[in-house]
Amino acid sequence: MRHHVLAALRDHDGYLSGQALSRQLGISRVAVWKHVRALMALGYVVKVSPRGYHLESSPDLLLPTEFPGWESRIHHVAVADSTMHLARSLARAGADEGTLVIAEQQSGGRGRLQRSWLSLPGGIYMTLVTRPAAAPTQAPRINLLVAVAVSDAIERLYGIPARVKWPNDVLINGRKVCGILAEMEAESDAVRFVNVGIGLNANSHVADVQQGAVSLLELLGRPVDRARLVREVVEGVLSRLPRLTDMSIIEEWRSRTVTLGREVSVVAAGAPVAGVAVDIGASGALLVRAKDGQVHEVVAGDCVQAEY
Repeated sequence: MRHHVLAALRDHDGYLSGQALSRQLGISRVAVWKHVRALMALGYVVKVSPRGYHLESSPDLLLPTEFPGWESRIHHVAVADSTMHLARSLARAGADEGTLVIAEQQSGGRGRLQRSWLSLPGGIYMTLVTRPAAAPTQAPRINLLVAVAVSDAIERLYGIPARVKWPNDVLINGRKVCGILAEMEAESDAVRFVNVGIGLNANSHVADVQQGAVSLLELLGRPVDRARLVREVVEGVLSRLPRLTDMSIIEEWRSRTVTLGREVSVVAAGAPVAGVAVDIGASGALLVRAKDGQVHEVVAGDCVQAEY
């Protein structure tokens, strides 16, 4: 009901009386006031007068109330050790696809190779539960799919060309704006779930503290609507997910990548692989042609590529 009260206040210009809210929502005026106070405790600024209630501003928090229609699937916390940890428990308990765990900050965020992920205030730190109808061998493609969805959302919302770097980064002018980490649980022939962690530098100041990184705030010179960006990214992922087993996802990634055609060095299991990144395989593996002409298929690893 709190969500309905907020929606009614947002949809109304000027003051909305308690009596009108009571009649519209089918609750008592005492209940209306209870829900208004709860919204105020969350940080919503509601002006109260004899004429009723007027919503003046909303907090810059990724609360469930900021996602109309999605409230039941949003799990928001102020600080999490890692959104991946919370999402893993939810997925194992049967959470539906589209369940989203969001933290304002993380105390133990992790990237690839167990590196720490700097979780500064104003960023977007979330994990999305997905349950793709795919074989375990096809699941690694989801890193590519999510990178494309993030890149596309940034371009459409802000007009900034964003590009993807194998295996799981989104770059703007060569600087990292987003990192992606997927975690799968599967049977021998079917995926149970793939949780996708997304760390996106939105309204944070990262350039001075994280080499090679940049935020949307720093690029645009103004803060972005984080809730809108979250929704665009999640919708982009879920709309593409039925095509995870289709080569069109690979083609879309190829059209956005800054990795192919460059000199790369990939630190994987065993010896590093160095050469020119010539293509991406059907599984999402990177194909690297070494100096001796041999093409290596690299399934996973940390990729360092030549500068622009």
